[in-house]
Amino acid sequence: MTTAPALSVHGLSVALADRPQPLLGPLDLEIHAGQCLGIVGESGAGKSLATLALLGLLPPALRSSGALQADGRAIELGSRAHAALRGRTLAWVPQDALAALHPLRRIGAQVDEMLRACGERGNRRGRALELLARVGMPTARELLDRYPHEISGGQRQRVCIALALAGRPRILLADEPTSALDPRIGRGILDLLDTLRRELGLAVLLVSHDLPLVATLAQRVLVLHRGQCVETGATAAVFATPQAAYTRALLAAAELPAAPPAQAGTLLLQADGLAVRYPRAAQDALQATSLALHRGECLALVGESGSGKSTLARATLRLLRAAVRGRIVLDGIDLSALRPRALRPLRRRIGVVFQDPFASLDPRMRAAQIVAEPLRIHGIGDPPTQRARAAELLRVVGLPADALDRYPHQFSGGQCQRIAIARALATDPDLLVCDEAVSALDARSRAAILRLLADLKLQRQLAIVFITHDMDAARTLADRIAVMQAGRIVETGPAAQVLRAPAHAYTRELLAVRAAV
Repeated sequence: MTTAPALSVHGLSVALADRPQPLLGPLDLEIHAGQCLGIVGESGAGKSLATLALLGLLPPALRSSGALQADGRAIELGSRAHAALRGRTLAWVPQDALAALHPLRRIGAQVDEMLRACGERGNRRGRALELLARVGMPTARELLDRYPHEISGGQRQRVCIALALAGRPRILLADEPTSALDPRIGRGILDLLDTLRRELGLAVLLVSHDLPLVATLAQRVLVLHRGQCVETGATAAVFATPQAAYTRALLAAAELPAAPPAQAGTLLLQADGLAVRYPRAAQDALQATSLALHRGECLALVGESGSGKSTLARATLRLLRAAVRGRIVLDGIDLSALRPRALRPLRRRIGVVFQDPFASLDPRMRAAQIVAEPLRIHGIGDPPTQRARAAELLRVVGLPADALDRYPHQFSGGQCQRIAIARALATDPDLLVCDEAVSALDARSRAAILRLLADLKLQRQLAIVFITHDMDAARTLADRIAVMQAGRIVETGPAAQVLRAPAHAYTRELLAVRAAV
């Protein structure tokens, strides 16, 4: 590149105000117009911290230093001039669109607010429609009157991109923009970002733990590890011949092995003709679905967002207040015929691991309290016994002894998910339900959690329902795969067979989308 970069920073450091040792840096990076720079690394590497420092949005306890240049001039980090860049020169696309959008305000009002903040004059409604159309929303007029919860995850992310474009910025900072999306929707967001980069000449900083994604979109890559840059260069060269051992480890972790064949035991769970209709819905969200699961077996439910995976799992566990029809049998006991009070003793036989490890753990409770919570609920043991059981389970999931008395915010995402797994195992269940348990994790944490789940399945003869939109994760853990589309199972069979020779067109489409990333 011979032209001046759209954004450059030299010696970027972030540290606590009372400590000289930096949490990040010193770091050098630059992005040119029409170029995408990917920043990769596992959880805690400093990716999001670098983004917040560039935006001037660090918490008060942190301070930044370094030489920032944007708009062709030097800018003091944290100054008013730095703040003035936000929205106009620098724009941000957040990871969690649902959390970023105001839940009580319509989409149109939120776009209008951003346009006013960026000094837009004249026909703001027309400009809002133009922005929504620009990000691929064909029903923009209808969308203006909807609330965030009334649109899909992919649509919410497109709205966030429209908000970012409101001030006609030159640099787009995208922080994990597809980590919460299924591959097909995520691919659409990637294509949109790439189109904006090319057509508008935007400089894009893409923060991600998804290495195949970065390889597809970014021309250059910077690898972060514990706040330090360990390698940088052209993406193709870095990924083809990585020089740093850490980069090689990241790339190796992204290559997940196939699950070894398992010896399934006796039938544990059976659902026949399950159907679910939510209140005021015109049709069933789940349509006459059946499944069977044996001890020591993992069944992966795969499909894109809205296909009915989580609805099927919740209906099977009797966790829905919606109208549920059909029969559910757990180890010979007909759950569908039991009243809620009679269900409670049986719930100790089922553990659940949720998608977001931070949201699923109480931030005010220490790890020992979190893991022991199911024991307290079911009246198992006294406090010393419960604490000892928590310590044992934390060792089982690979956490150190000092983890007992730490809070969730003191752990990484992968460690928090290990705590969630320990909690799910507290009552020694027969069945473990994992709802997108690895989708929010970086490659190394994802591989570690999948290995842990595989070991637990083998050692404890656990039956696992593994809900995922990640075909690679399904291949690593599942013995059988059930593919869901529009509330139905359209294909089921041994994992190797479904992935190698899919019989249904929808399954082939899902596999083709992942292969394209």
